[in-house]
Order: sequence, then C-alpha cells, then structure tokens
Amino acid sequence: MTPSARVQAAIEIVDQVIASARDNGPPADALVTAYFKTRRYAGSKDRRAVRELVFGAIRHSAEVPGNGRAALLAVAPELFDGSGHGPALRGEGEQSSAAGIVPDWLLRELSPLVEIDGRLIERAPLDLRAKPPREEALAELPGAAATPLSPWGLRLPTDARVTDTRAFLDGRVEVQDEGSQLVALAALPEAGGLVVDLCAGAGGKSLAIAAAVPDARIVACDVSRPRLAPLAARAERAGAAIDTRLLNPPREAEGLADLEGQAEVVLVDAPCSGSGTWRRNPEGRWRLTPERLDKLLALQARVLDLGAPLVKPGGILVYAVCSLLAKEGEGQAAAFLSRHSGFVPEDTGLVAGRSSGVGRLLTPGQDGTDGFFIARFRSKP
Repeated sequence: MTPSARVQAAIEIVDQVIASARDNGPPADALVTAYFKTRRYAGSKDRRAVRELVFGAIRHSAEVPGNGRAALLAVAPELFDGSGHGPALRGEGEQSSAAGIVPDWLLRELSPLVEIDGRLIERAPLDLRAKPPREEALAELPGAAATPLSPWGLRLPTDARVTDTRAFLDGRVEVQDEGSQLVALAALPEAGGLVVDLCAGAGGKSLAIAAAVPDARIVACDVSRPRLAPLAARAERAGAAIDTRLLNPPREAEGLADLEGQAEVVLVDAPCSGSGTWRRNPEGRWRLTPERLDKLLALQARVLDLGAPLVKPGGILVYAVCSLLAKEGEGQAAAFLSRHSGFVPEDTGLVAGRSSGVGRLLTPGQDGTDGFFIARFRSKP
C-alpha cells in the first residue's frame, strides 16, 4: 500500500469507529482487526501504519469528528495528494477536525484533581501482574521493569509480545494495568475469607486476589456470559480456584441470596464511563453522552446496593471505577454512605493516588496508571 492508500484505509476505519461509538458497537481495536481480515493484500507494515493513523486521528479529536476524512486531514494532510487508491485532494476551505483532549461537556464533570493534558490520551505502557515473587518473572522478560506502585507489577515497552512467553503460558504473569492491580490490593481478604467480585468481567482482579491470597474462596459474578466466559481458562492457566456465577438481571439478588452476610470482602468494580482508560480506548470520549452517564450512575448505585447485604458484620466493601469523573467517584461513594448507615469509610491502605472525598483517585498524570477511583467501607460489627 502507498502512504496515501493507507490514509484512505484509515478514513474508512475511522468512519466505522464513529458509527460504532454512536451505536455503542465494537471498539476501535476490533474494527481495525475486522477491516484487515478481508484485505489480505495488506502486509504487516501496512496494518501497523494504518492502525497508527487510525489511533492518531482518534486521539487528536476530543469531539466526534464529522467523518473519517476530517479526522485524517488533521493528522496527515500532506497525504491527501489525489494519487491512486488515496483520498481525493483537499477541497478549498475543507476543514479538518479540531484538536482536543476532553469533550467540552465533560470538562465540568472531571474531578478537579485531573491533569488535563496529553497524558490522558497518550498510548499506555504494557503492564503485567506477576505472581509473587515478581523477581522471577522480572528476570525472564527482557526489557521489563518493576512498576513503582504495585508490589506485583511489571512494565514493558508498549509493543512487547508477552502471550507467547513461558511466564505467560505458565500463568505466572497476566496483562493488567498497575491501577487495576491496586484495586485488587485494596480488596485483599484475610486467609481463607470469602471474596465476592460482583462485576468480575473476565476476572483480572479475581485472579490477582487469588494469587496473593491462595486460601481465599473467590466467587466471581457478572451478568454477561461473554465477559465472564474467559475466566475459567485464565484461572486454570494460573492454577487459581475461582467459582464463577452468571447473574440474571433484574433478579441478581436471588442469585446472590446464599452469600448474604457471608463475605469478608465484596468488590464492586462497577460499570462506568471508562474515562480512566482513554489512553487505551480514546474513542471512549466519543461514546459517552450525558444520557449514558446518567444510566451508568444509576447502575453503579444499584450494584452497590446489591453488594452491601453480602458483607458480613465487620467485613469490607470496596468500590472502584475506572473513571475520572467526580460523580462516578467521590459522589457515588458519598451517596452510598447516605443510604447505608451500617457502613463507615476507612483508608484504602494505598499510598498511591490522592484523597478524593472518602476514597482515592489515581490519574495518568500523577500516578502513570489508568484513572481509578477506589473507596473502602467497613460494615459495622
């Protein structure tokens, strides 16, 4: 592919990303992969170059561009040269998409602790979580360095390949951002205690807890079969004993009734805006709307209310969201306490992040991690 042809391919993919963001469809990564499945003529260098153009254009625009052409005009105007298989020449007065980091409507929603600069959307490093002791994996993986905040973390160059390494195949390392590891660190039980991971997804935090406290009984729950399905194979590779439980909305409480008052720790890593993961999913800025945010806030409150009765007297509920928005973080934590007088806030035990209401907020600018709000509540005995 010529450089101009790569730009045309990127335009077509960004058009798909714009439509997918509007319709809550597949992420940009998946769309790039699907595009090239039907274009076998594109070599690895072409695919890499097109991917960089696509994500460069997405990162450039905080607001949804009018179309893929406007988005690519902003990052590669010199390649609109009218050559074969490339985009047409730039028209007189044709505008490119405007540069930006945060959509205008979201500026007022961000926590005041958030640094609004390029670190919010720059490409994230590749973080791994190693089974203790991490020194063994550190010695095996070329280019790896210990992360500064998590006792389990390793950091590699962004393009490093790990899934074919012996450490990964043996289940001794998993891909997991350092911020996500810190959420698990805040939710560690005493040996043998019951942990309910209420919004487990693919189970990254359940796996981290299992590696740190092998005697814990872990029940990983989710309402999505596709999200939860990979956990069984991941747990087998890691040698972790994790029970999975598929919940049926809106009858989740019935599916959790046998655990009521039993859990030493309940982890509510709630569905959220994902604003803390813009480094990995920059098109997330295009997906979020005020209406979607309101629905997420209601869902977070509902999941917290589902989790509270599961905590035994004296037990812990940990609330986390990969969000930088005040309403999803400190606002949601304060609202939980106003509804549940049987809980009191306590320190997360983390040195990372900064105080945000009753919890702590990790930000890419301050901590070099994905953005996370983490709060910890103890049930009164």
